[in-house]
Amino acid sequence: MAKAMKTIRESLNYQPQCAEYFAANQALFNRVVAFYFEVLQAHEGVLDLSTKEALTALETLTHATEKTPSPILPLTEIAEGIPAMFRRAAINAALGSARSFSSSLKKWRTRKEKAQTKQGRKGAKKKAFRERPPVPPRRWNKSVPLYAGMWKERSGSSILLKVWTGTCWSWVKVRTLSRALPAGFEVGSPSLVRKGRQWWLHTPIEKTFTSPPKIAEQLTTAETRICAVDLNLDEHLAVCTVQSVEGTILATRFLGRGREIAGFRKKQLGRIARNRSQTGIIAENEQDNADLWRKIRTVDSQVAHLVSARIVQFATEQEAAILVFEHLGNLKPEKGTYSRRGNTKRAFWMKGRIFTYAKYKAWNQGSITSRVNPRNTSSECHRCHAPVIGSNAGQAVEGYTPGAPLVLCPECQMRGHSDRNASLVIGQRLIERYAESFKEKPHTAVRRAGRVEQSTGVVLSQEAQSRGRPSPDHARHGDGNGPGTAQGSRRRMGTAPPSIPPQLRLFNE
Repeated sequence: MAKAMKTIRESLNYQPQCAEYFAANQALFNRVVAFYFEVLQAHEGVLDLSTKEALTALETLTHATEKTPSPILPLTEIAEGIPAMFRRAAINAALGSARSFSSSLKKWRTRKEKAQTKQGRKGAKKKAFRERPPVPPRRWNKSVPLYAGMWKERSGSSILLKVWTGTCWSWVKVRTLSRALPAGFEVGSPSLVRKGRQWWLHTPIEKTFTSPPKIAEQLTTAETRICAVDLNLDEHLAVCTVQSVEGTILATRFLGRGREIAGFRKKQLGRIARNRSQTGIIAENEQDNADLWRKIRTVDSQVAHLVSARIVQFATEQEAAILVFEHLGNLKPEKGTYSRRGNTKRAFWMKGRIFTYAKYKAWNQGSITSRVNPRNTSSECHRCHAPVIGSNAGQAVEGYTPGAPLVLCPECQMRGHSDRNASLVIGQRLIERYAESFKEKPHTAVRRAGRVEQSTGVVLSQEAQSRGRPSPDHARHGDGNGPGTAQGSRRRMGTAPPSIPPQLRLFNE
């Protein structure tokens, strides 16, 4: 069985005094977490227990009951009448922080011991170990999880929360502004999260389903469908093509308006560059042009979420069980002005975001994701795998033009969109990768049929029947179909439009 988890974020609508209640409630929670963290530092043996056993041990040490009316470290020193679920939420938070600190400290001690026992070169001065040890948290700013009993009467538009108002525990009713919880998911304990001056309710939800088979198993059946995605920087941010294992092309979809997004981002980066040139020195540890940077980050994140959601939606509609992308891990921006270089760099980052978001969204739908080598995916024909000729509309077809929207194969006369052709090649590479493992291993006699006898005087295998020198330059640089990284960067983005509309119209399909 497999699990899919995500978080529903709901903005809260409340009375002005409720913001003070939520702040006091969070402050109390962090004081209780700090208290239990100190208890764990004094009783380190508790960390070796399981979570349930550690919870029982900490409550025995701090909470007064009939069996232990006088605990060693009473929690009443922090506050009186703390609810049991509030206390246990704080204990779990302290346990997580204490175990993380203990693990970091053990790793530091291991590195220090290794450095002290390491023997340097003869005659050289031994290098001192100058890495500082980790320190416990100095400040606590954890959000408050609301376990069962701390909330009730939840509906599609409101919820009752039990919070510490600063003087007493009280039930507060707040309005929730969000979409309804999806069906088929189990609702977990919500948390009160502060973002700036606004308070939000984050609710984790979980769904259990049958784990999908591995890619190698799914590709053995002809009914399996693959959704191959080609991510770009030009007009279409993503081009999705669904094909069967046998090679039948079933559907294609073009997503996004990449030039408008790139133009919008470049305009903001240009404004940042002009502001920096006027102000001169930037203050240390202070964010300059905070509003412009926030605008860029917000648009990039929103576009990545929308594109990834449309990719997964299209794959689900076409019943595709596998999503395959290019492994773009070594892209570098072109040289140029600050806005041009920064724009390209953030466009590359958005590609990675689209893949990351699509991966977990596809898993929530029961699909799995893979990546293939991106080498020559745009310059190869999906029919005969011969080099293609790229050109713009209305121009002469001569050679391959990087970023050209149209392609022509001189071998099989295939004509079509370059991004669609690239997405088909991406899907074929995934099929070819696993098809190689199904092929029968050649017999020993066949492999040795072309060998020369040792009596001919051959000393090295590279010298056999060869008049030229060996070719180590091409080693490990073949056109394999396994996962890899891009061998270079290429720009597919056109010139940004001079004016940007206030609302970006995305995803014309």
